[in-house]
Amino acid sequence: MANVDPESRLTPGSEANEVEMDDVQKNGKNGNTITHDFLEYEPSGWLETTLVRVGSSTDDFLKQNRSVVKTVSVFIFNGIVLGFFFGCLYYWLTYSTEPLELCHGFGSLIAFFSIIYFFLIYFLVVKRLFAATFQRAVWSKVENFFEKMWTMVWFRWCLWLFVLAMIALYLYLDVRHEPERLISLLGLCIILMLGFVFSAHPGRVNWRTVSTGLLIQFVFGIIFIRWTPGRIALQCFSDKVATFLSYGVDGAAFTFGELLVRTEKVFAFSTLPVIFFFSMLVEMLFYWGALQWFCLKLGLLLRAATATTVCESVIAVGNVFLGMTESVLLIKPYLPLQTPSELHVVMSSGFATVSGTILAAYIGFGAEPAHLVTASVMSAPAAICYSKLLMPETKRSLTTVDNIQPVVVQDQSVLSAATRGATNGIALVLNIIANLIAFVAFIAFINGALGYFGGMLGNPDINLEWILGKVFIPLCWVMGVPWEECELVGSLIGLKTVVNEFVAYQRMGEMKAEGLLSPRAELIATYSLCGFTNPASAGIMIGAIAAMAPNQREVLSSIALRAFFTGCGICFMTACIAALLMPENAFI
Repeated sequence: MANVDPESRLTPGSEANEVEMDDVQKNGKNGNTITHDFLEYEPSGWLETTLVRVGSSTDDFLKQNRSVVKTVSVFIFNGIVLGFFFGCLYYWLTYSTEPLELCHGFGSLIAFFSIIYFFLIYFLVVKRLFAATFQRAVWSKVENFFEKMWTMVWFRWCLWLFVLAMIALYLYLDVRHEPERLISLLGLCIILMLGFVFSAHPGRVNWRTVSTGLLIQFVFGIIFIRWTPGRIALQCFSDKVATFLSYGVDGAAFTFGELLVRTEKVFAFSTLPVIFFFSMLVEMLFYWGALQWFCLKLGLLLRAATATTVCESVIAVGNVFLGMTESVLLIKPYLPLQTPSELHVVMSSGFATVSGTILAAYIGFGAEPAHLVTASVMSAPAAICYSKLLMPETKRSLTTVDNIQPVVVQDQSVLSAATRGATNGIALVLNIIANLIAFVAFIAFINGALGYFGGMLGNPDINLEWILGKVFIPLCWVMGVPWEECELVGSLIGLKTVVNEFVAYQRMGEMKAEGLLSPRAELIATYSLCGFTNPASAGIMIGAIAAMAPNQREVLSSIALRAFFTGCGICFMTACIAALLMPENAFI
């Protein structure tokens, strides 16, 4: 530290300052680090002395009886919650005239409390008291029996033939009156066949991982798309998500004014500021450890089903809720140790999903919230399936652990985490705005140039959308898009692949407002566009992982293009299954 003039920093006149000036005179002029001595202080006065003694006694009591205090606090909190619930029940039975619906009013409170207390009772009571006994008496025997049977070739063949027979029977009963929906099944088979043909190591494909991932995706589709109660539940959930995200509009209206936000609904001022709100919430959940815990539990379930490493499963689940760079933080300590196949899963799942942070932006363009949520959920097992088909594992993994080390939290308090989360949204919002401005302008330039050259040939209406629409017509048809709308949907897929999904969703919203898209075409387009498969995202993904694991830079560059097309294939697989399972009467 440079020489310090004590007179420029301290004002004499008090005993404290005289002590501090002595310390400066001893150390400051010699260029040493200045330190401050602690001053002795004794409380004076009856009130001050009593407060100090009470505070000290309270701290000692809380430290000595921490478990008792925690138990009492839990009982008091639950008593308040249950008291509130029964008060609402009394009001609903006595005064309310609204019907009991699980998505609205008192019914939604019942559903919410049921879910919360189910998991609390399971993890705090059932699992602690009976998990070891169940594991020893039942689950271990079932697991050993299944592993023993799985080693027999005839058992594996019989099992998969049975599963295929059940799927075939279900599809026959479901689509016999709408056979045109089977075109989407053809598209799914073509995409899987292309994945096998262009696989890096076709002979090393783990068919259990591929088939189980595809089966889970199909089951998710049946539950959330075909099964009416599941579809209603997901619609309710997505509506709640949209409502929750809309609270960010209040902050935007306060900051930018009602005219820009609610009257004119300018996109940059009404929709994008919601990202600040959601980003803050994500960081708070990270600080509390809730998000890591949730992704880890679901990842372990996915790993048990697909026989992948825990890192691959956790990253696939994490991408459902987080962005492609934020989710990598869940497995950051293991990135330097991952094989090329594991890194391929990390990148592919990032390309195949979208961040929950920017769902509000897509909803603002006119996309259906239920379709967006369903697409993200179904893409998690699909990412495992298709990425392991295109790049099977050929090396011994060093990350086959039973748990993941917790993410190191940088913040010291939840307020600090909330502030940092809101601030982190600045970069994301500015990145979105910059991309939209630059790419929309670039598309206008390309369209202008194409129109000029086309005019020389007597076709001045030619543009980029027209070209991309023609290129992707076959793909759209095999995914189940009606033939007369294949060109429109193809132009959206082309815009998403060449530019980004923001421009594509924006154009889809315009087509929807103009009445150019049928409900089925809109459904397939929404699922096909729900992914970060664009050149800018590829650069962001490579840069983010390379910064966390510099030793993997060459590997990332070598697999980036394959992971990019894998992400596209995953989105198209999800669109095919959605179109296959969604009946026409669901659009009425």
